Amino acid sequence: MTHDLIVVGGGPAGMFAAITAARKGAKVLLLEKNDRLGKKLLITGKGRCNVTNDCPAEEVLRNTPRNGRFLYSAMTAFPPESTKQFFENQGCPLKTERGCRVFPRSDSAGSILDSLKKALADAGVTVKTARVREVLTRDGAVSGVLTEGGEYTAPCVLLATGGASYPATGSTGDGYTMAQKLGHRVIPAQGSLVPLETAGEDCRRMQGLSLRNVGVKLLDARGKVLYRDFGELLFTHFGVSGPTVLSASCHLKGEGCCLVIDLKPALEEGKLDARILRDLELYQNRAMENALTDLLPRSMIPVVLDRLEIDPNMQANSLTKEKRRALVGLLKAFRVEITGKRPVAEAIITSGGVKVSEIDPKTMESKLVPGLFFAGELIDCDAYTGGFNLQIAWATAFAAGRSAAEKKKH
Repeated sequence: MTHDLIVVGGGPAGMFAAITAARKGAKVLLLEKNDRLGKKLLITGKGRCNVTNDCPAEEVLRNTPRNGRFLYSAMTAFPPESTKQFFENQGCPLKTERGCRVFPRSDSAGSILDSLKKALADAGVTVKTARVREVLTRDGAVSGVLTEGGEYTAPCVLLATGGASYPATGSTGDGYTMAQKLGHRVIPAQGSLVPLETAGEDCRRMQGLSLRNVGVKLLDARGKVLYRDFGELLFTHFGVSGPTVLSASCHLKGEGCCLVIDLKPALEEGKLDARILRDLELYQNRAMENALTDLLPRSMIPVVLDRLEIDPNMQANSLTKEKRRALVGLLKAFRVEITGKRPVAEAIITSGGVKVSEIDPKTMESKLVPGLFFAGELIDCDAYTGGFNLQIAWATAFAAGRSAAEKKKH
């Protein structure tokens, strides 16, 4: 056999697994169906690449609502500190921003990709453009892969083909099909970290409005809190987006869910009421639509007044105590009815994938097919925004690459 390991997929997990295995002495072939590596990596973090989160391994697991426990061994072996060290050693300086998010100092995802490509070359990994059709087996164990251009043989194959989000970058779910053909169960892919669609016209009326430092709660149909957060939110033509919404989307369950936004989380109701009273006195001779400009963004005022059935042309000094109290209540709990998620193709990351109970958590090797390994988004694990999903990619790739290289020695 000409190679010890074939890695299928040239995204973050695939590249890093190939580098890890090659550094440990394995002869590695990396196959990528796109004409270039890391296509999806270049658009992460709005092109800046949130490479990891500067936190302990345990914190990453706490931010992984889906199968975080499965990642304990891999994350402990390769925590965020190791990720930072790898890129710094590759000559890519990093910086830490709000929320412990780590970015390249260049503010360009290209710096991360260049580091990985250089490490691939230095480690002697062979990179070829080829679309893999299936993983080949002999006597129940891996024997290589079949591509559109022919067969490649190896005793180990590592699938790192990504999920089903951003299909234009090559994440078209090929790995799910390959894993299923080999007997693995695949949890159907859904959008995770995905914008949410809402009922009514209110969000569309405020499209483009970005709110900072707001409190967000996701409630189920019975009013139970599924998730709470604090940070940024964006109104769009279809509903809501932004970091708090993307993280909340991981917890969306069933129908009848709603998002409750606290527009003034720094003020409890009494203080907010006093603040509104001051504004109404200051602008007592103005119309209500102009009296709230210090309190709310302009595009939000008509929506708030409509919800409270307040005439926008009514003078501020005519507002009743009851309506003022209702205004306080609305600003502390602005409800938006959720009708569903945006399509999986628009998701930042995919929820679902190869069932974790069929993968060895220490080695990322299949429990069903000897010599078959998995890494990255293809596995049924996903986390919140903040660099946690890329950290999962690095950690699972390290575990899989190291294990595949060690298998060669036995």
